[in-house]
Amino acid sequence: MTPITNNLKPWVGLILLSIALLSSQFGYGQQKSGKPNIIYIYADDLGYGDVSAYGATKIQTPNLDRLAASGIRFTNAHTTSATCTPSRFGLMTGIYPWRQQGTGVLPGDAKLIIPTDRVSLPKIFKKAGYHTAVVGKWHLGLGTQVKKNWNTDVKPGPNEVGFDYSFIFPATADRVPTVFMENHRVLGLDQNDSIEVDYQQPVGNDPTGKEHPELLKMHSSPGQGHNQTIVNGIGRIGYMSGGHRARWVDEEVSTTFLSVAQEYIKRNKERPFFLYFALTEPHVPRMPATIFKGKSNLGYRGDAILQLDWTVGQIMDQIESLGLSDNTLIIFSSDNGPVLDDGYQDGAVSQRNGHMPAGPLRGGKYSIFEGGTRVPFIVSGAGAAKGVTSDALLCQIDLLASVADMLGQAIPKGEAFDSQALWDTFLGKDKEGRSHLIEHAGSLAVIKGKWKYIEPGNGRAYAKLTDTELGNAPHPQLYDLSKDMGEKNNVADTHPKMVKELAAILAAERNK
Repeated sequence: MTPITNNLKPWVGLILLSIALLSSQFGYGQQKSGKPNIIYIYADDLGYGDVSAYGATKIQTPNLDRLAASGIRFTNAHTTSATCTPSRFGLMTGIYPWRQQGTGVLPGDAKLIIPTDRVSLPKIFKKAGYHTAVVGKWHLGLGTQVKKNWNTDVKPGPNEVGFDYSFIFPATADRVPTVFMENHRVLGLDQNDSIEVDYQQPVGNDPTGKEHPELLKMHSSPGQGHNQTIVNGIGRIGYMSGGHRARWVDEEVSTTFLSVAQEYIKRNKERPFFLYFALTEPHVPRMPATIFKGKSNLGYRGDAILQLDWTVGQIMDQIESLGLSDNTLIIFSSDNGPVLDDGYQDGAVSQRNGHMPAGPLRGGKYSIFEGGTRVPFIVSGAGAAKGVTSDALLCQIDLLASVADMLGQAIPKGEAFDSQALWDTFLGKDKEGRSHLIEHAGSLAVIKGKWKYIEPGNGRAYAKLTDTELGNAPHPQLYDLSKDMGEKNNVADTHPKMVKELAAILAAERNK
């Protein structure tokens, strides 16, 4: 008698072939490349002093501390800018955002500001055989114009920039439309309840925070504009009608993004992937999940930081449980420095309790002082040094060229030219990093070695609404950061040669 297994051999082969084809289609397959998975976790408005590994004492972030202890904690790493949209633009394009008009903080209905025909960070990964995804906050615009139909495919967007998969909200949590989008479509949309968005005039009949403050569960701060269409008991910037079934609930946003990110990691564990995981904490409106409310004793901002830390821990634990630790690099940072009152009365100021969100740095979000762009930056995992602190000068904009160099991918001439290939710096092998860096807020500044020069300007020195020292002054400013990390002692008058040298660097950068 012929063994049954012999009769099944042709069918077994066909079945295995079918499984292989399906695995390729849906993200399952054997990872043979040896290329490290990279997860870039981007916090929103998290300050240098908001992490206990960076000296915070009024709040503890055990998971970020664990990440730092297992990798490299950078103390001189920067965003390009002191606000979110330009920092994200620099990260994605390798170009200083101040070189391109329209890269300021965008409204929720803005058009896409990243060129689709040029190199980008996710495109570098794609060309090297990676699967790419963005999960979380986008805030880089969608579509080709401001006026768009939110009830059909909205593109170009993250997919056209280089992401194979995207699960985002369009702008920030304090701006309409307050919906999730998966690839090009609003998730959960009822076509009988079409979405309309306008930032110039009211649309529809939804109540606003200005006219109906009695409906609010979190009140806006006076003068900051967070009192327009109410969603989930919170006034937003901008007007929105329709899409009621699709509107997310603030307390569930973070865990939704986490579950999507975890599912993506699980689905792609057998092949190299790049995940850009853009968190919303601790950006306003700060409305963490109920289990975190009241846990920090620092108001909802502190609670949101605890939620952020827990989220990072969940990703770390998943990577370990899937056996991916040796082949995955986790990079954690923030898009700009901290701010307390940024539009809502959420206890961030009244329950501060001595917490210093920028640590020893001066300024914060919106500021050309170090508190605006010097942020937590941690690299841990495959190939990275362990338990190391580095003061190398590094910028998030350098990730693009560094990854391209590591993966052997060429960058077209004239593109991403502000990004520097510093992969050894990212891994902790090089201790120097950049020779100089341009910082961007209302004005520009140059860091070179221990020196920082802030160009003179006519901008405001202080923003009353957010209680932020902006750093603008009509005269040159020069600081020795090795002795004066808090930028208290302007030594421009006693070091005119250094002022001249750094001003020349800035002028040369402007003329590139």
